[in-house]
Amino acid sequence: MATAASNLAAGLGRSFLRLLMPPLCIACHASVAETSALCTSCWTRLSFIEPPLCDRLGIPFPYDQGEGAISAAAIADPPEWDRARGAVVFDDLSRQLIHALKYHDRHEAAFVMARLMARAGRDLVNAADAIVPIPLYRWRLWHRRYNQSMLLARSIGGISGRAVRPDWLERVRPTRRQAGLDPDTRKRNVKNAFKVPDRLRPEVNGRAVVIIDDVLTTGATATAATRALREAGAARVDVLAFALVLQPKRLHI
Repeated sequence: MATAASNLAAGLGRSFLRLLMPPLCIACHASVAETSALCTSCWTRLSFIEPPLCDRLGIPFPYDQGEGAISAAAIADPPEWDRARGAVVFDDLSRQLIHALKYHDRHEAAFVMARLMARAGRDLVNAADAIVPIPLYRWRLWHRRYNQSMLLARSIGGISGRAVRPDWLERVRPTRRQAGLDPDTRKRNVKNAFKVPDRLRPEVNGRAVVIIDDVLTTGATATAATRALREAGAARVDVLAFALVLQPKRLHI
């Protein structure tokens, strides 16, 4: 009886809150059936990335080139990481979701983004020993109060059951914001910005790691993080982002 009464009270409480604060679409603020969701119109505007894909960069192919196929871009400039995957193409709507999470405290966006990331990166996450979010420098973390990549990593860890290890990677020096920087400047900006703490190097050695970030643009940040993990002995490093910029030299965020 006590349990039934508690469930009834909880249900009434949720109904009352829905009357006071009806759930709204994270992107356009239209009414939706449940919290932390997109409306049908915004959902259909997302450009989901589906196979066939370049196995290294995760960018879509126009036609199936066979399992493990590599794009011309990956052959010309091989990435430091093993595989990268993204849930959606970076465009106006995915930018809006990323900015809602990153700059406007819309933490509910992380649940939607993480579910899509977990689906897109299922193979990477299933093969990983740990999920590692891209860290913020301590002063930026203090100013923003949260790390959006950490929120995504925790949600993906909850969905997949994989360990989330933010302590395996730290940002050891401040860097400029990558938004608006050209590819070469991005590389210089984050060079040697990350490190695996000495006390944790034995834990990283021989492990398979998935790096989590909100968007993969030129890959400069992911490259710097991958190098730090490789130097600590990581056996495999994959990258999972919410959005991929398909033409990074022509679009900056």
